[in-house]
Amino acid sequence: MLINKAVTAKARLLLAHGAGAGASSDFMQQLSQQLAAFNIEVWRFNFAYMQRFIDTGKRSLPDKMPLLMQQFSQHADNCPTDLPLFIGGKSMGGRVASLLSGHDKVQGIFAFGYPFHPPKKQSWRTEHFAQLACPLFIAQGERDAFGTKAELAAMQWPKVTIHWLADGDHDFKPRVKSGLIQRQLISDAAQFCSRNIDEILLAKQ
Repeated sequence: MLINKAVTAKARLLLAHGAGAGASSDFMQQLSQQLAAFNIEVWRFNFAYMQRFIDTGKRSLPDKMPLLMQQFSQHADNCPTDLPLFIGGKSMGGRVASLLSGHDKVQGIFAFGYPFHPPKKQSWRTEHFAQLACPLFIAQGERDAFGTKAELAAMQWPKVTIHWLADGDHDFKPRVKSGLIQRQLISDAAQFCSRNIDEILLAKQ
């Protein structure tokens, strides 16, 4: 478990990685640092298939979804209860988190680049959105090949909030001509996360 402590933590976010890069990837490190700057303590972990790759150097496909859900849920079970718990992840990690909305410890879910569908395919991964037990907040690059702003313009689900990151791709990288840099979009996503955690905690008081 990799932990980014916050000076005065208001919540804990259990954060999972995407399909191809583990918990210590540049993106995951940058995001965790930015979240910690907003007083969110971040706990990052590797799914078992990714840990095997780190240990052996032999790459394999991610485990099937039920197994990923079981591993994520176990980490959530093991989290101490001294801080309100939120869960989330990058891409696939965010999708796994969204399937655990009924976990009794979890107050909200954050997906950083949700994989709405595989690029150039229309097999959508949103069938469970109508039955979410707690709110799902998605920070999504406007140009994300897994779900663009244009594709999602007409879609809405009662418990889903999408925050669009200007000109970002699936890794929140904008084009040079936008005048923005990836770090700004990651910070924007962290701020979006922080704002919504504040609102949830305020509503529970």
